[in-house]
Amino acid sequence: MKSNLLNTLVLAALVLPAVAMADTAPAPAPTPDNVVTTNVNLVSNYVYRGISQTGGKPAIQGGLDYSHVSGFYAGMWGSNISWLSDSKTAANASLELDTYLGFKNSFATDYSYDVGFLRYNYPGTYAPATTTGDTNEIYGLIGWKWLTAKYSYSLGSTFGLPNASGTSYFDLSANYAIPDTTYTLGAHYGKQTYKGSTANLDAAAGADPTYSDYKLSVAKDLGTGYGVSLTYSKTNATTGVGTFYNVLGKDLGKGAAVLALSRTF
Repeated sequence: MKSNLLNTLVLAALVLPAVAMADTAPAPAPTPDNVVTTNVNLVSNYVYRGISQTGGKPAIQGGLDYSHVSGFYAGMWGSNISWLSDSKTAANASLELDTYLGFKNSFATDYSYDVGFLRYNYPGTYAPATTTGDTNEIYGLIGWKWLTAKYSYSLGSTFGLPNASGTSYFDLSANYAIPDTTYTLGAHYGKQTYKGSTANLDAAAGADPTYSDYKLSVAKDLGTGYGVSLTYSKTNATTGVGTFYNVLGKDLGKGAAVLALSRTF
């Protein structure tokens, strides 16, 4: 009996450490201090703030982003466009190239913030005495779980409208990831408010460039960096002939459904 008890104790001494090792989860990989990612998107229509930038036609887009563990980030993003060339404002203006930098982080568990600077660049050959599409904005965002509110403030001429310093865009968005699925539902309201002498003259002439936009979306994570989404957006922009958002007789702010395929590396 003593021999059996001794054997049992020896066996337990050998087995228990192995069980303890098996139950101990491996330590998570440390978060790298510097992260660089790239992305490529194919969209059936490039719609920004409710306004089509491609006259309702498809676009290919891509970007490069750098982020630091401190919260600092910087990047660049580009897409083909047509609104400048279509409106005869510029020739060979088929590219939008955005550059940006900022700082974002989280606080108090469920809250986040993001502040930064964004420049929209529209290279091309512009007509004499024509304001370029280049635009500088500063922005601030506050988030709670899946809700965000963002305010962008223009520092000068805005998307081709001169003397527009103080123009702003308010963005209220919700992006809710459905638990235990790969789907995310989105809803958005935005208001683009133009300021300045040119905007006031346009408004007085019945072509006010200020408008609101609305958007609903559903996105699915396909895994391995791929994603697909379907979005419907609409505006109340003034889009009659001769207005800011009517180009080649097309209403650039009308309701539009957009299908997008994305890949992140």
